Amino acid sequence: MKNFTLIGAAGYIAPRHMKAIKDTGNNLIAALDKNDSVGIIDSYFPEADFFTEFERFDRHISKLKFDKKIPIDYVSICTPNYLHDAHIRFALRQGADAICEKPLVLNPWNIDALAKIEQETGKKIYNILQLRVHPTIIALKEKIDKAPKDKVYDIDLTYLTSRGHWYYTSWKGNNTKSGGVATNIGVHFFDMLSWIFGDLKKNIVHLNTHDRSAGYLEFKQARVRWFLSINYDLLPDSIKAKGQRTYRSITIAGEELEFSGGFTDLHTHSYNDILNGKGYGIEAPRQAIEIVHTIRNTTPIGAKGDYHPFVKKPLAKHPFE
Repeated sequence: MKNFTLIGAAGYIAPRHMKAIKDTGNNLIAALDKNDSVGIIDSYFPEADFFTEFERFDRHISKLKFDKKIPIDYVSICTPNYLHDAHIRFALRQGADAICEKPLVLNPWNIDALAKIEQETGKKIYNILQLRVHPTIIALKEKIDKAPKDKVYDIDLTYLTSRGHWYYTSWKGNNTKSGGVATNIGVHFFDMLSWIFGDLKKNIVHLNTHDRSAGYLEFKQARVRWFLSINYDLLPDSIKAKGQRTYRSITIAGEELEFSGGFTDLHTHSYNDILNGKGYGIEAPRQAIEIVHTIRNTTPIGAKGDYHPFVKKPLAKHPFE
């Protein structure tokens, strides 16, 4: 049984990490979040100590380590994107391996700095890349790997996951903290595309606003038109009629890739791989981090060239303007 701590216990994704720790037969001994709405912990580890102040959490971990000789094996990081780098560093300084949500970091050079800390401490940094363990995505990769290496696929990626006005008040609506729409909701798709279709050759940004982002990516074996948005109004009427708020579509050479299911226990699968020495380290997401960094720092060209059809959808005002 390994000992875990968790930073960001009140966040949306934290329960999946708690479940993964539980399902893999390990123990969560302490958790941290500045918000105290963390009753979900009772469903998994009611005996875990909980802190709302980093300083007291830090002191507690040190006392466990030095006074009670209880080592921390892993620190799970579920905090806002801009804090990942600092919390990974904390984990390694405590002599623990880090398991971090995506995006691992916001900037490519952060990966280089973390690699040095890995070398200095001898500890490992793992990134949760759950699409890489999704059965349908694995099957797609196997299919592409077996196809001729010079074959290039035309892909349309559309991901609409509507968010309310709260989004713009939270850290997610602050581009310096979240990285913007493309980073916050798209980085795992860009990682999946990188994993399957190879090295990136071209990155064109057509649109990048507070509620949507779109562009064109060219990989070794794929030409991808992509569109991401958090605006409910952009959902297809058929999705709205069902009372749903999310629409996900990937077409490859005109054929829809159906992967709406199969998401159960992907975090547990990822944790099992990590515990068995097969998790994804800091180099795995590098190309995806480079992609979203370029998107953030590129001036959009508008509806020119090979663009996603949704690029011409009417733009929306920021709700707080």
